Amino acid sequence: MSHRRLTRCTVCDGPVRPFQTVRGIDYWRCGHCEATIMDPAHWPTLSDEQAVYDLHENDVRDPGYRRFLSKLVDPLLEQIPPGSDVLDFGCGPGPALAAMLSEAGMRVAGYDPIYAPDPALLDRRWPVITATEVIEHLHDPGATFQQLDACLEPGGWLAVMTCFQTDDERFANWHYRRDPTHVVFYREHTLATVAARHGWSLTVPRKDVALFQKHA
Repeated sequence: MSHRRLTRCTVCDGPVRPFQTVRGIDYWRCGHCEATIMDPAHWPTLSDEQAVYDLHENDVRDPGYRRFLSKLVDPLLEQIPPGSDVLDFGCGPGPALAAMLSEAGMRVAGYDPIYAPDPALLDRRWPVITATEVIEHLHDPGATFQQLDACLEPGGWLAVMTCFQTDDERFANWHYRRDPTHVVFYREHTLATVAARHGWSLTVPRKDVALFQKHA
């Protein structure tokens, strides 16, 4: 398969080079932000994505799933005041994250292009936005981060969780790569590049968790 389809990084618009071909799927590496990107020829359609998402079991009563989400929830709650308005961006079909934040006294609204497509939520500004297990699915993450920046109040927080890609030698067999809806993989440097592009600060309080703060 020829390496000709992707010419610029979908995250930062930097130059890309061939990275690996795994089971006939080409992946690219950005020379600027170090993102790893699936060749667009293999990106799933929206209906294909939904078929995979519909199989997810994100039960807020599941102690294991709550522990998983607490990697983001706990450090975020240390930064934001009780009663904050929160936009759960890419909330999916399950309310688990919203339920945990609501239990902590937050007022949460969920937006999802498939399951909760309310564009009015993106026409206002939010002090807090969460995106858990979302950004690895984005076909145009650069545009989405721009959109989220426009939705963030000055001084606001964007909390992101995604599995950081760190080991090139294990990439081919990495469980995260094997999900057909995962089309872009981030390193901490990738997210630092995103932060610099938008004038945000970045902290990584836990493995696979990034907290961005928009400058006031």
